[in-house]
Amino acid sequence: MPQRPTWQAESVQILFDAELWLWEARRTDTWTFVSLPPGESEEIGDLAGGLRRGFGSLRVRATIGSSTWTTSIFPGSGTGYVLPVKRSIRLAESLDVGDVATVTVELTAFA
Repeated sequence: MPQRPTWQAESVQILFDAELWLWEARRTDTWTFVSLPPGESEEIGDLAGGLRRGFGSLRVRATIGSSTWTTSIFPGSGTGYVLPVKRSIRLAESLDVGDVATVTVELTAFA
């Protein structure tokens, strides 16, 4: 049974399980992402208000397994926010496209 996303209001942090997927427009570059859950994406958008950066992005601290990094989440095309998972993280956590990862995303603008 998939883990239900949860909010930790004091730090604006969500925890969820998501499948890694490849961005079709950049297949040759192997840009790999996970999608944040729709309900939480909507709440993040509401909380962010005017704090968005280029391309509608928001700064976050992300964790998968024992790997933590600072990056941005971006609005997807009708899918809520997406989180890029860079190659070094995928290698460190032995993940590939199609694998499911447990992900923590913390909005750093609210921390």
